[in-house]
Amino acid sequence: MKGRTALEYYVLDVFSNKSYKGNPLSVVFTDGNLDIETYKDIAKEFGYSETSFVYYSKDQKALNVRSFTPIGFEIDGAGHNLLGAVCGALLKEMPIFEEQDEHNRFVIMKNSPIPITVSFDPNTLDPIVQMHQKSAEIKREIPTYKIAVALGLKIEDLDSNDFVPTIVKTEVAHTMVPIKNSQLLNECVPDNKLLIEISKEYQSEGFYCFTISSNEDHIVETRFFNPIIGINEDPATGTAAGPLIGFLTQKKFTKSDHEYKILQGVKLKQASMIEVMNRANDILVGGSSVITMRGELYL
Repeated sequence: MKGRTALEYYVLDVFSNKSYKGNPLSVVFTDGNLDIETYKDIAKEFGYSETSFVYYSKDQKALNVRSFTPIGFEIDGAGHNLLGAVCGALLKEMPIFEEQDEHNRFVIMKNSPIPITVSFDPNTLDPIVQMHQKSAEIKREIPTYKIAVALGLKIEDLDSNDFVPTIVKTEVAHTMVPIKNSQLLNECVPDNKLLIEISKEYQSEGFYCFTISSNEDHIVETRFFNPIIGINEDPATGTAAGPLIGFLTQKKFTKSDHEYKILQGVKLKQASMIEVMNRANDILVGGSSVITMRGELYL
């Protein structure tokens, strides 16, 4: 590709240690910021729910991350877009922490520092990244019937005895939606137009539908819909997993300082496992990622 700038990229499957499971994310390595339209064009070309662009800033002594959806929406918050970007940089052996205090590691996302903790799997030596989200802030409730209609369910299909649909925010405000069982969760067919209307009316983004699990491996099974930013369904959503564990803890269903796992992506055949922990001053959301593809793109 004579005369054209080449950028290396990885495709990682995030919140998974197996290729072709988890949430696929393209991570593009740059030498600095690109034009906004270039970010949008590349994200549209990849077509994944998000594409992350990373470079190391000597001035900020940190990895810089910017993430875009295929419709050109720039993402805030610590989700799979950030987790995969950090794992990609570490797997590429970029020295992203050498200028930082080992007890105060962070990355820059849209000019805001986000604290992270990194450990390594004792067997594979692959990085395991935990992102520190803010404590959960319970916002307003949404009438059960509105959500039920938008998901193609009956009011009684939402488990209103213990929980009601509630907007919860750590980095991003999402609606936590209780569903009675796994079968109903995986059979529901959302009406994106209605979900977008609810998002606009209640000033929140996605809908994290969850059902309590009897499986010892994970405490809840979830599905996530966020059509207002161009994501019809996402196989793993860190920005929603944090609010959910905060919500469950405030409702006394789960305990603080205890690690739980959230299963997501089953319906899409991209099973993902998200590790979460509610603590006194923050919420940890973490997991691992695996490189599935690598290549070059041209500007």
